[in-house]
Amino acid sequence: MASELTSVTSVAVYDLSDRTQIELQGADRAKFLHGFCTNDIKALGPGQGCEALLTNIKGRVLGHVFVFATPQSLWLDTVPGQETALISHLDRYLIREDVQLIGRSQERGELFVTGPHAAQLLTLDEGLPVYGSVAREAFGNALDIRRVDFLGEPGFLLSMPRSALQTTLLSLQAVGCHIGSAEEFESRRIAAGFPCYGRDITDENIAQEVARTKQCISFTKGCYLGQEPIARLDAMGHTNRELRRIR
Repeated sequence: MASELTSVTSVAVYDLSDRTQIELQGADRAKFLHGFCTNDIKALGPGQGCEALLTNIKGRVLGHVFVFATPQSLWLDTVPGQETALISHLDRYLIREDVQLIGRSQERGELFVTGPHAAQLLTLDEGLPVYGSVAREAFGNALDIRRVDFLGEPGFLLSMPRSALQTTLLSLQAVGCHIGSAEEFESRRIAAGFPCYGRDITDENIAQEVARTKQCISFTKGCYLGQEPIARLDAMGHTNRELRRIR
């Protein structure tokens, strides 16, 4: 990919290398994760993904994650500092399932490339659907490109070994990417109305209060931890509050 990068305007890159990345391996990984989050994990094929909430038995939110499927594993991607809590939560329910929960946050980082021409810059000629992913080789390292539109425009998380972060960042800058700051990303995230777990969402919120029901919750997937209160609220009630932007 490095040799194919061309100069494209209106593309920004942000260093999000402190985000949490967890890999699930094992033959039972999809069935297992399906039972602990709000979206349909068993329906995902390689290269596909989804947005989901991990909930407790009361339907309260323990994590807001992206799930990406590869032929060998499932990857959870979420806000910084969640690795220990999420692995601990899931591990307590592992009994005989063939599932391995592997924290990857220390060894892998992420750059976020976003803008109207981001797919062109990354030579994704066919594009990627939202939450789609593809494995690529760049600068001598394997990386995974995962589409997440944090900012209301095409955006791609580039997950790679931490040793490759600086080289990749400088190469993107050399072909015309604007290098954005953490403050700039946060300002744009808020403007786009994309929630951040730990700031906008906590475990005091029930799933529908996050206002990501369409993106995160399947009402046809069957049973999972927290499904009963979430389904009951959908069928019989309404939330008293939901996350909103104020302009």
